[in-house]
Amino acid sequence: MSGQDVPLRHHVVHGYRRAYRIAGDGPVILFIHGIGDSSATWADLIPDLARNYTVIAPDLLGHGASDKPRADYSVAAYANGIRDLLGVLDIERATLVGHSLGGGVAMQFAYQFPERTDRLILVSTGGVGREVNPVLRAVSLPGADLMLSALRLPGMRSQVDLFTRLIKLLDTDLGQDAAELLNVVDALPDATSRSAFISTLRSVVDWQGQVVTMLDRCYLAEGMPTLLLWGSRDSVVPVRHAYRAHAAMPGSRLEIFHGAGHFPFHSDPARFRALVEDFVRTTAPADWSQERWRELLRVGRPSSAEGELDSPYHRAVERDRREASERNAT
Repeated sequence: MSGQDVPLRHHVVHGYRRAYRIAGDGPVILFIHGIGDSSATWADLIPDLARNYTVIAPDLLGHGASDKPRADYSVAAYANGIRDLLGVLDIERATLVGHSLGGGVAMQFAYQFPERTDRLILVSTGGVGREVNPVLRAVSLPGADLMLSALRLPGMRSQVDLFTRLIKLLDTDLGQDAAELLNVVDALPDATSRSAFISTLRSVVDWQGQVVTMLDRCYLAEGMPTLLLWGSRDSVVPVRHAYRAHAAMPGSRLEIFHGAGHFPFHSDPARFRALVEDFVRTTAPADWSQERWRELLRVGRPSSAEGELDSPYHRAVERDRREASERNAT
């Protein structure tokens, strides 16, 4: 069975058609794609993993073959959508693998529904700092729809393709990701798709960068097996965010794909699959308890007169604030 042999299925939830792929049997691994992408991004990984696991890969609302209504495209809404899909499929718990925006959705799901989360595998995830590729900041501005439409014009596209080849020849970090990012543009063929994309982007990015952070709550990941996977040449979410997340998330593991960009599971799918399988095999599912959750919340509250704690995540938050202030000053 190849990745293309895993067909799309559909369920109508809250009146909207949701597309997803499902294969295999065993413990559940659920893959969440990034912004503008779809479940097809995971297609080549699904068959091998399905030999030992139930693998689910949805198209998020507004993406792929799922409906694209005028709706709530926030990270929290996406987490609710994942919960509802699992409910429809009669699945109680899952290991979540989230890429980019999907990593933010996975973290939000674990925050909202910790009792339903076995593990977190975060791939080049957003939500760890303000910094993000300037192109995404630009697309969050007014007039973005016209800009995306223009990129699809025949004359413009040939120029963009030429620029893509040039920056790849120059061995820039953006060159590592340019072709993949253009695929995102190609996946927005009409105004409805572009509107859903822009609405999703604006829920997490503005002209200053990322507006959603997990750093203020990541201490709650204590006891949640967490694996961080990142490309060393990620031009969308820089690899320094990986080290920041690793320091801020108690007990997390970090693996760097040297030379890879924002899509390490495309650059080295064999290593990616092996790391996912090893992590699931060698870690026990999170053992969530309401009492422990309450205790962490109490301990995590600021206790000093200045309202700060000397902990990895508070230091990371403060570093983020300083970086934002420096950028605004310049």
